[in-house]
Amino acid sequence: MKANRKQLIVQLGLVANILLAGAKTAVGILGRSPALLAEGINSTSDVAYYLIVSVFLRVAGKPPDSRHPHGHRQLESIGVVVVGAFVMTTAISVFWNSISSMVDIFLARSNFEGGSRWALSIAMLTVVVKIGLSWITYRGGQKLGSAMLRSLARDHINDIYSAAAASLGILLGRNGMPWVDPLAGALVALVILKTGVEILQDGAYALMESAPSAEQRDTIISVLEGVPGVESVQDVSLRHYGPYMALNLTIGVDGNMSVREGDDVATEVEQALVARWDTVQYIHIHYHPAERFPPVFQNGKD
Repeated sequence: MKANRKQLIVQLGLVANILLAGAKTAVGILGRSPALLAEGINSTSDVAYYLIVSVFLRVAGKPPDSRHPHGHRQLESIGVVVVGAFVMTTAISVFWNSISSMVDIFLARSNFEGGSRWALSIAMLTVVVKIGLSWITYRGGQKLGSAMLRSLARDHINDIYSAAAASLGILLGRNGMPWVDPLAGALVALVILKTGVEILQDGAYALMESAPSAEQRDTIISVLEGVPGVESVQDVSLRHYGPYMALNLTIGVDGNMSVREGDDVATEVEQALVARWDTVQYIHIHYHPAERFPPVFQNGKD
């Protein structure tokens, strides 16, 4: 059910971007607006990575198998990396084209006098459409716990700024300042680049095993403090599987406990963490006598 809802949101964005890409590219060329043409390139790139995201989501929804016992959800994080890479590539292309157009105007190698009224209309329409898409996609990402949808929502928001800047550039270009049109495209490209870097970082973080954040650490410690038999927490790491996580814990228990008693403590730890954190699906726990190693965390303190 969740996979179907994710696909529906992605398909909605794909259709909208196809229509916008065609309109902005055609009108950007015919209406002689570098800012709108840059927007067209941006939307064409959106179409390309939306197709890739759609494929990743389908594969990520496959059930676990013998080679992938934790399922295929980590492919969603790989999709986030792909999105970030596309956004960055688009930003560099848009920036280069915009700067070239602006230089041509200043060197009198271009007789550009501003974009057409149609170019302005399409740019303003893009702002409205992207506001709606960003709202739908972000809400979907929050409700479905999808990092990929959240990254797409951020790209939609980025497109709002991009289209708004293009609209302003076209408007000023039509009123005696033609160089503002390509300048708007260049400034927008820098914003796009920043967003691409942030998306790429998020995806890369999700693919790596890492230490928990301060908030995650505090949550783990607060849960374990309520589990009888846990004397210390000596190591914590986590790995992301799409929207879910696997925890690796090393806990200290009374060295005089039997193996069965230690296993009972570990089972209680697992049950307590799953009850507290619905995004934790896999927990691996190692326990040993607490006095053998100094604890990383004890009694809720470092």
